[in-house]
Amino acid sequence: MNTNLTTIVVIGAGQAGSWAARTLRDEGFMGRIVLIGDEAHPPYERPPLSKAVLSGEATPDSVHLLGAEMMATLSIEWLGSTRVVRLDRAAKQVVLTDGQTIGYSRLVLCTGGRARALDVPGASLPGVHVLRTIDDALRLAPALRPGTRVAVVGGGWIGLEVAATARQRGAQATVIEAMRRLCERSVPAALSERLLDLHTAHGTQVLLEANVASFAGMADGALLVKLTDGREIVCDVAVVGIGLVPNDELARAAGLQCDGGVLVDAQCRTSDPDVFAAGDLAVARNGWAGRNMRLESWQNAQEQGIAAAKSVLGVAVHYDPLPWFWSDQYGVNLQIYGVPSASHQLVIRSLPAAGSFIFFYLEDERVVAALGGNAARDLRFARRLIERRTLVSPKSLADESVPLAKL
Repeated sequence: MNTNLTTIVVIGAGQAGSWAARTLRDEGFMGRIVLIGDEAHPPYERPPLSKAVLSGEATPDSVHLLGAEMMATLSIEWLGSTRVVRLDRAAKQVVLTDGQTIGYSRLVLCTGGRARALDVPGASLPGVHVLRTIDDALRLAPALRPGTRVAVVGGGWIGLEVAATARQRGAQATVIEAMRRLCERSVPAALSERLLDLHTAHGTQVLLEANVASFAGMADGALLVKLTDGREIVCDVAVVGIGLVPNDELARAAGLQCDGGVLVDAQCRTSDPDVFAAGDLAVARNGWAGRNMRLESWQNAQEQGIAAAKSVLGVAVHYDPLPWFWSDQYGVNLQIYGVPSASHQLVIRSLPAAGSFIFFYLEDERVVAALGGNAARDLRFARRLIERRTLVSPKSLADESVPLAKL
């Protein structure tokens, strides 16, 4: 461990930031740790917001990662409702909104991202929501009542999870997606078709290749959503879920190298050797995908936060994770390992349980990606096949009588 470090500042108190802070203590760092977050809530995880918290099955405090008592026990100074306005790399200090400065030996950026705004007239009307924070969920949840008409703009993961939660609460849901298929940017067509079937089977109306032109308030308090092709949708509440914008403004202003987020190496280090980054903000070369990418997932935020903290302390780190993503919709647990592509050979393995499926994506008779629904056990074996780069016969892979453990 580097014994010359006195103060480590972590900016961003989400999944990545909180795990970075606690890992510093787990690794034996005895100096000062300052964890800065712009929300009033202590560090929390986001996946339950669009599911359990939005549905009312879980309370906001149930998703907290580090409570005040634990932070006190770990001697982590938490500055909530606090925004950093400038990084002074030359002086090695951060400047807060009130002008206060905090010096650092090393700095970890975990500022994440924000919900992408829809730039159309009426997008700021009170009935138009986004879902990124606990406060967003608390504002939206009361509107999801039986009979409420909900328009979801965006047929990606967050939009589909909101639509599923709305339907499960008895609301009507219409998904408006600009692309030709659901989750087109992140999954192959085979899964898009499954998602479309899943949502329509539960009564959700899905409009593909549909773009919003504007929102307008109506005399009865409803919202009128106008599409660019002239169609109109009347709803009581609209939710915009069209992606994430990385919060890299601090880094850019400080002269750190950025490209759709903050560029980091396999040690989570930025272009400044004393500044590290992790989570939704960080862009790194991923060996499994063969390109630079940001991994917007719960798993990556946690694991990269841990890796960054270790790297800060001088522990040898080579962070190159197999991408993993999961989502829960209508009781179906969807998981994706790797980065599936249309160029890969698709092998479908039938599973006996209703609603269960698994797709394997092969390259030169090696599994490079796998995705499935309600197939957690099979996907664990698929992950091993991917990580070990095992040669497999497509015929054996498709044969459900051949245990994946033997492959």
